[in-house]
Amino acid sequence: MKRVTFVRSLVTTLIACAFSLPGHAQEATAIFSSPEDTAEITLSVRSTTDIATFAQILDAFVAAHPNVELYYEQWGSNNLYADSLSACDGRRQSADVVISSGVHQMVDLVNRACASAYQSDLTAQLPVQRKWRDELWGITREAAVIVYNKSLVPAADVPRTRFALLDLMRRPSNAYRGKIATYDIERSGLGFLFAFMDSQQATTFGGMLESFSRADAVATCCSAELIASVNDGQYKIAYNVLGSYVDIKSYRNLGVIFPEDYTMYLSRALMIPKDARHKEAAAQFLDFLLSPEGRALLQEANLIQNSDQAENARSDSNDRYIPIAPTLLVAMDAHRRDQFIAKWHDSFKAEDAP
Repeated sequence: MKRVTFVRSLVTTLIACAFSLPGHAQEATAIFSSPEDTAEITLSVRSTTDIATFAQILDAFVAAHPNVELYYEQWGSNNLYADSLSACDGRRQSADVVISSGVHQMVDLVNRACASAYQSDLTAQLPVQRKWRDELWGITREAAVIVYNKSLVPAADVPRTRFALLDLMRRPSNAYRGKIATYDIERSGLGFLFAFMDSQQATTFGGMLESFSRADAVATCCSAELIASVNDGQYKIAYNVLGSYVDIKSYRNLGVIFPEDYTMYLSRALMIPKDARHKEAAAQFLDFLLSPEGRALLQEANLIQNSDQAENARSDSNDRYIPIAPTLLVAMDAHRRDQFIAKWHDSFKAEDAP
């Protein structure tokens, strides 16, 4: 079992990969607490957000609330959804807070009466597409982007729209054969959501699937692996990558495109489960994330993205938002999901995750 230790002024964090432990599906865990050791309660947070991405924000929360120790578990979206269902049914101890990029799965959990309601001045200020029934709240603004290797993709080939990406994949040459990747939507709840929303919005979707097949595109997992693989040159281009995880300071070979035909935005969703033990502290955590301080930290962590971060000129009018709304329940229909995944996999050769 791999162990990595991070030491900061406010917290000592232990990350332990846990795939090998029976009965556990979380990818990593971390403890955040005040150095004064004044915690009176432990707030359990289960989330799809990488610990390293969220760490500064969690540090700031426990600094502002020294009576709270925060136990953070990082999960994949499909496993987190299954875990949350088990907790809702009483088969698993509930977390106090659940945060997921699989927004359609979170809407389903709320629809199954798995959530607690909460209202505050800060939640009331959220736009309608970022909250539902006072039980689910969107805390981020993250773009689905195209990333490419700047050393391997000539400037004239950079796909600034889906139409341009289609043209690349339809070329008779082999320059991009086996060199274009995206999520395996069966293993990634986020990848499924992005693909499903594309199918609802893009006139190019059918052509995209056909061209993925023509170009021997690869369906793989997950955000960090996709980004690193493009930076390293294993792939030249990756489609529908979660832009918040793209750190161009660390990955100097990466170029990032906010598609000009439309850019899809996701708001990561937070739920306070109905059986949470520390609902008051969970509500404090939500309000902190929605506060000016929390929003500034989320933006610093690249979890709130704006159109002006794109390297290509584009208009805000091309932004498309994935709403936190019951319309997403369509994506949870089992028969429709199975048909969609089967059609998608016909276009790909699947690749095992690293």
